Amino acid sequence: MNLRLFAICCVLLLPQTVMASPTCHYRDWQWNVDNKRAVHAHQVSKAYQQLLPEERDVSSGCSVCREDQQIVRVQGLPEFLMCRHYADSVQTALNKLIAKGIQFKTISGYRVGRTRGKLDAQGNRTGFSNHSFGIALDINAAHNGLYDNCIIFGPACRLIRGGAWQPGMDRFSLKQDSSVVKMLEAIGFRWGGKIQGKQKDFMHFSPTGY
Repeated sequence: MNLRLFAICCVLLLPQTVMASPTCHYRDWQWNVDNKRAVHAHQVSKAYQQLLPEERDVSSGCSVCREDQQIVRVQGLPEFLMCRHYADSVQTALNKLIAKGIQFKTISGYRVGRTRGKLDAQGNRTGFSNHSFGIALDINAAHNGLYDNCIIFGPACRLIRGGAWQPGMDRFSLKQDSSVVKMLEAIGFRWGGKIQGKQKDFMHFSPTGY
């Protein structure tokens, strides 16, 4: 047996774990609360074995890695990504709603960014959002805004992202008794319009609502 053939045989006989470990890829950035903009955008490439606890969502098993995400196809809309643990159930639920005549303008899922948690010395957020793990989705953002100073929705609430929430006036604005809210709650998601605290995120769905 020549040396080249011997080397190939040795590689094929190595255990899978000894061969190349899976690689994680994602694009990271932080939200600066003082300047109200994204900063420090950069591409990350690392072995899964090197992932930190903050880069994983324990409940779903998904991480911030693109490799943990699965394509969701909804009739009439661009494809988007979600955690593989939720992708099939979300796709089925949304297509059922469309079959019943519900219309969607926009739906988005996985996008990595540090928009939560403690601030660093420069005023940048240090925690990953639920979108970063692919376990959240936003629906009709231009009609279901994110509001601050909004423990109870009213004139004092301040729109900080998306469009005005106008339930009863705008058919794309979601309500607690909307078919969309009920369907997504039935598969384990909570609506950001019902979360506790100073923010109300009417476009947003995740296992926690945040």
